[in-house]
Amino acid sequence: MTPEAFNEGLAKFKAESDGRFALRDSDCLPRLADDTASHADYCPIYLYHTGWAARVLAESKPKQHTDFGGFLYFISIASAIVPIRFYDIRPVPIPLDGVTTGSADLTKLPFEDESIESLSCLHVMEHVGLGRYGDVLDVQGDLKAAAELKRVVAKGGQLLIVLPIGVEAKIVFNAHRIYTYEQVIKMFSGLRLKEFSLAFPPDFIRNADPARSKKAEEVAGCFWFVND
Repeated sequence: MTPEAFNEGLAKFKAESDGRFALRDSDCLPRLADDTASHADYCPIYLYHTGWAARVLAESKPKQHTDFGGFLYFISIASAIVPIRFYDIRPVPIPLDGVTTGSADLTKLPFEDESIESLSCLHVMEHVGLGRYGDVLDVQGDLKAAAELKRVVAKGGQLLIVLPIGVEAKIVFNAHRIYTYEQVIKMFSGLRLKEFSLAFPPDFIRNADPARSKKAEEVAGCFWFVND
């Protein structure tokens, strides 16, 4: 929408006003870029990976789920499926039924060994140790986080991991790391990969061929691990 079209629309709306609402120029908030042909104003990676994780929880039906640092909208919606404990380095209150929150450092989790039946860490580990969110700079921060997640997942339990993956392993400092598929598998050695899915916009590929991840600089790998 052009500024001229906005002004024409405002004048028309004023002329045809039925008096139910105040309509003042000082209250106007022009939104000139929203009249697109399609609904494209969203991040497909976050739409797809949170949808995937919610579906895994609906399928696996754990009694309780624990998430570390994930997308808050995922927490609010998935808590309608299963009670969720949510922890972040920067604690946030979520006053919804089925959600409890707290603070935790992924490199030093305050939980006993093999104590959590179902847990997730969705698009979080790639940031650990880069200082972006006020955490300590640590070249191996992600490896320490992976070790802690493996330590606390219970026997017979599940771990959902989402990470940026692509053709080359690299750091986009201080935003995030990008992994190869093989690096992620190595980080979580000792756990069995039950499913690998791929958020590869515009597609989401469930039970994907890992080789597909080599065809992009950065996509989102969705890993469903179990501790047999």
